[in-house]
Formats: sequence, C-alpha cells, structure tokens
Amino acid sequence: MSSIQAIRGTRDILPSESPLWAKIEELARQTLASYAYREIRTPIFEQTELFARGIGEATDAVGKEMYSFEDRGGRSIALRPEITAGLVRAFIQNKLFAQGGVQRLWHLGPAFRYERPQAGRQRQFHQLDVEILGSRNARADVEIIAIATQLLNALGLKALSLDLNSVGSGEDRQAYREALVAYFTPYKDELDKDSQDRLTRNPLRILDSKDKRTQEIVIDAPSLLDFLSEDSQRHFDAVQQHLTNIGIAFTINPRLVRGLDYYTHTAFEIQSSDLGAQATVCGGGRYDGLVSQLGGPDTPAIGFGMGIERLIILLEQMERYSTSPELDIYLISRGEKAEAQSTPFANQLRQAGYSVEVDLSGSAFGKQFKRADRSGAIVGLILGDAEAEAQKVQLKWLASGQQTELDQADLITGKDEFKTKIAQVRQQPND
Repeated sequence: MSSIQAIRGTRDILPSESPLWAKIEELARQTLASYAYREIRTPIFEQTELFARGIGEATDAVGKEMYSFEDRGGRSIALRPEITAGLVRAFIQNKLFAQGGVQRLWHLGPAFRYERPQAGRQRQFHQLDVEILGSRNARADVEIIAIATQLLNALGLKALSLDLNSVGSGEDRQAYREALVAYFTPYKDELDKDSQDRLTRNPLRILDSKDKRTQEIVIDAPSLLDFLSEDSQRHFDAVQQHLTNIGIAFTINPRLVRGLDYYTHTAFEIQSSDLGAQATVCGGGRYDGLVSQLGGPDTPAIGFGMGIERLIILLEQMERYSTSPELDIYLISRGEKAEAQSTPFANQLRQAGYSVEVDLSGSAFGKQFKRADRSGAIVGLILGDAEAEAQKVQLKWLASGQQTELDQADLITGKDEFKTKIAQVRQQPND
C-alpha cells in the first residue's frame, strides 16, 4: 500500500526550517510594535461573496484560482485567496471604526490559490499583511512602505528597489480602461490567450503579461499617469516627496498595476536583487473604496502583503540565518539512578534559564557522546549512577574536550558565571 502524500502545491515546514520562520515572525512583531500596530487574526475561510465583491470576479484570484465549495448548510464558502478582504470584513463586523482615529493592524497566516506550484509559490502560502485604515494622508502610504523596507532590511536584504505608481481614483481608472481597450483591440489576435480574455474583463492586467509578443505591444500602450485627476496627481506627488524626505529611493513604474480590483491611488512593489535576478518580495497599495464597498462606512486604507515562502528562499540561499536551534546543554545519563535523576535535574537547569536536551536512548556512553557532539550543544553533562549518588555531574566543553566535575547545586546556583562562559564559547565556536 502506497503512503499518503501531501496535496500538490502544499509542503511541510520541517524542524530544520522552522527557526527561520520563527525569526521572520519575531522580527515582524518587533518592527510592527515599534510602529504601534496591533495583531488581528481572521478565519481562513469566508463567504465566497466577500472575495467576489471585494477583490473582483474578473480577477485571476477569484475567477481562476480561488478554492470555493458548498458547505453542508448549502452556503458558498471559499478559502481566502488573500488576507485584506477578510481583515476589512472583521473591521466592519466588529465595528473597529467606532473606536475612531486610525486603526493600524497586521495579520500573519496562510492563504490559498489554485495555481501552478513553483519555487516560492504554493497553493497554500503564508503572507504577512499590514494595513492602516482611516487615513487619506500620503504619510500613511509612506509609513506602510517604510515598515516593509525596514523589515526587509532587518532580515538582511539590502539590495532592495522600490517601484511606485498611482492607479488613480475609480474615475481615473475607468477612463484609462477605455483607452486601453481602444489601444489593444486592433492587436487582439496577437495577444496571448489570457490577455485576450482580459481585454474586456480586466484590461489593466494585460500590462502584467509575461508573454513576449504582448510585452512588445504593451510598450506603446497609454500610461495611466496621463489619466490622473488633479487630486490623484497631488496625492502621488506628496507620496514621492515624503519618501524623498526619509531617504527611501524609488522608481516610477507606470506599468505597475496591482492584480486586485480594490486598489486606488498608490501602488508599489519592492524587489530584491540579493541573489542576482530581481525578485518581488512585497507588494501593496491604497484601497480607499473597499470598506464602503463591503458595507462599512467610508474609510480610506492602505497596506501591503509580503510572501513568507519567497523570503525563506532568499534567506536560505543567502545563508543569512542558522536553522539550527541554539542548544546550551546535552545531558547524558546511564544507569537506573542516573536516569531517574536526569529528568528533575534537567528541569532545574531549564528553570535556571538553559536550553537542555536529554538523551533518552539509554544506550552506551560512547553512543550518547557521539550524539552530544552532533547536537550543536556547548556543554555535555554526564550523569552516571556514581555521580547521581554523590549529587555530582561531569561537565564537558564539547568544542575543546575540557572536562571537570562539579556539584549539581553549584552548577545551578552559579548560573550567571556559567551562562557567561556559554555565551563566550558560542560567539567564538572555533576557539
């Protein structure tokens, strides 16, 4: 009988990888706390109507990629293809707007899209979502971009570039859509199949096409920036000025459009070229009409999404972080008394602030020593029946092989000195 495999497009996050995931989450929490953002958690499935109304039925995320089904109550349910729509639904349903002022929120969790799996893109993927609701000020746009930039820098990604555009207001975009349809229609038979389909449904997405011939046609297409109203242009100018004021460089990319219908005004993407080829690691923009579109009060908003899987790939290839947990002590024990004493002794050490792995094999000392050497621990503690009887322990510095005998109580009560020595060895592992 063959074993059951993970569903295509999903993958297991193994213990060797989880420290890197934890590091990203830790840095995200620290960065967002410094900007006074609060965490929100929403369900992974919602009414299908939420995404159809919020994201747009003509988008690929809803029209082609969304996992939707009918539940036992006959309701149409969908796994979330992105996080913002569910966050806005929670904002409305729980009346967070009644608190007044600006709501700064963030969310980290899985989302789901049925698309061809590839490196950094899975059918279940994880996204950090950061949002400001309640401000039309261009400084909110810049704050969101600054958070994304600061977090990526904190993770060690330095070769970053910011592409910036404005997709204007709904009225600006409608005029631009009409101009695009007029421009692309004579070329319809030369466009790739997806772009032909988008010509009437969502012509802005033709600008995203990776098809070589379509890209050639796009070169002479009208620019959205030529269709901005005075108010839209004023907002875009203010965003650029504030970014310049805080030293964030950017390139205006008039072909940049975000793939979801709810975007207005500012749109941006951040790429990293740390590995040579440029890779998008973050994207976002303003969505001033989404809250009212979903039944809430008129509430301007802006945010970004950052794909965790793509970050993981970059950081792993850069060897930016060790994926091995930092282990202070590997506790070796053999003999009835020693093994009985090993568990309470290990607990005392953990309460004193050490990380401790207990060898549970009961095998010969030699085999336990080999596992201690492979564990990455700084110190091996050896407990035999003789040591257990005398309340002693053999302490071995695994890198140097230096070994001494100590009272168990002295090891715990002298913890500060011992911790300092462990920290010194960790910083200079080859000394």
